[in-house]
Amino acid sequence: MIQVIVTVEDSVITGFELSGHSGFSDEGSDIVCAAVSSAAYMTANTVTDVQDLDCLLTVDDGFMKLSLSKPEAEAAQVILNGFLLHINALSQEYSQFIDLKISEV
Repeated sequence: MIQVIVTVEDSVITGFELSGHSGFSDEGSDIVCAAVSSAAYMTANTVTDVQDLDCLLTVDDGFMKLSLSKPEAEAAQVILNGFLLHINALSQEYSQFIDLKISEV
């Protein structure tokens, strides 16, 4: 199962953490894993390369963590809200493969 934790501070999304594998299908043909990965990479690339915001980004096999300071996160809210909407829709469609949690700090 893919664990998704979206971090929110004072109603501002400040980052997310993804871990695990969905187990929906074999590696290389897993559409759930591909959809989650695509959304996460698009969000991370937009924040870092398009908006040129400073963040902490860690990527490993089956793991990604993006963390922004609150001022940087405020500048990225449109893309971060889009990420949350997309992941929420995926987690509803594939609830047995994606676990979404919101962590308020």
